[in-house]
Amino acid sequence: MEQNLSGKVNEFLRRLEAYDFAGAQKMCTEKAIVWENDGEAQQVIDERLDQFRSFVATVDSMRYDVIRQFRNSDEVLQQQVLHLVKTDGSRSEIQAFVHFRFENGLIDRIEEYHYTAPAGEAP
Repeated sequence: MEQNLSGKVNEFLRRLEAYDFAGAQKMCTEKAIVWENDGEAQQVIDERLDQFRSFVATVDSMRYDVIRQFRNSDEVLQQQVLHLVKTDGSRSEIQAFVHFRFENGLIDRIEEYHYTAPAGEAP
């Protein structure tokens, strides 16, 4: 089961990279919650994906690289970097630790602590 969850997280990220937000949402429970360290309240997944849709309007490409990952029977914790190329040609990286919790094989909660930096700069 652990390897399966790892594959599901990878598939979720690939769907985001492809701007397949409907497909990403189908990988989540109806009550899935997202929390980020941005000081805002947690959001239900459809609200967060709507916000993400607006964000990518200024993005030419994005790619997730998973640095390391830890798994157990119903959760995945990983360190990742989101590489962005914006429509103005600028590049940036969002370095993050993300916790995915699963319920019945679907993502039920995502918690993300992230840090944004210009591409090539270490935090």
